[in-house]
Amino acid sequence: MPSLQAFIFDLDGTLIDSLADLAAAVNRMLVEHSYPERELAVFPEYIGDGVRQLVWRALPEYARTDEIIDNCLRDYQKHYADNWRDKTVVYDGMLETLSALRARGMKLGCISNKPHRFTTLCCEHFFPLGTFDFVFGQREHVERKPDPAGAIEAAALLNIDISACAYVGDSGIDMSFAKNSGMYGIGVSWGFRSVEELKEHGAKVIVDKPAELLEV
Repeated sequence: MPSLQAFIFDLDGTLIDSLADLAAAVNRMLVEHSYPERELAVFPEYIGDGVRQLVWRALPEYARTDEIIDNCLRDYQKHYADNWRDKTVVYDGMLETLSALRARGMKLGCISNKPHRFTTLCCEHFFPLGTFDFVFGQREHVERKPDPAGAIEAAALLNIDISACAYVGDSGIDMSFAKNSGMYGIGVSWGFRSVEELKEHGAKVIVDKPAELLEV
């Protein structure tokens, strides 16, 4: 068990429950393009490795051409810009846990595969100013998770060894990201993916509520 100096978090399914708003924006896009809507229950498997993959998965197989995906991606982001905070909430106990970690001297950050614009909007809206030392969404010049590039950048920014960072997430992609970069992977059971998936991808520990992060 490393001596941790920083806790870095995934966003969707870890810090915030955004499933309903993500699904609503996708379904508005699908209807607009005359494709069938998707049930809310399928979206946990659609989310986690970038917005283009989200749109690709939501589209019918016959519609998964680059041109259609480009057009649908543009319209999805337009709709999500309208509804990103309609039903999204911070998970119970998370604000208090972040405050407690900060009080212990921990550095805090967020690294998400959500577009950087929306990642920043969500972190600024749902969390008090100064909660995070940095916020990284998906950016064009940086490979998305599970590539370790974002973690390497974060550790350099914080001026700490990457092995002193915990990465907290709800998906196999998150745990692979932690493993690939040398961070301590902590899986959360309240998110969009299963505990089995987290374990299969190398989670060092699973927590069932935010306060348990204080015991890691």
